[in-house]
Amino acid sequence: MREALDHWPFVIGAFALGMGAIAILTAWSYTTMRRAEARRDAMKRR
Repeated sequence: MREALDHWPFVIGAFALGMGAIAILTAWSYTTMRRAEARRDAMKRR
């Protein structure tokens, strides 16, 4: 008799980790873009 591991917790964990990383990357990119736009606008006003 063989005992097999259930793979679904690992699959769900990998998807959750991937989605979390994408969310963090998106938030980081958005804040960086907003800062760059603010710097550009500040330079235009000078």
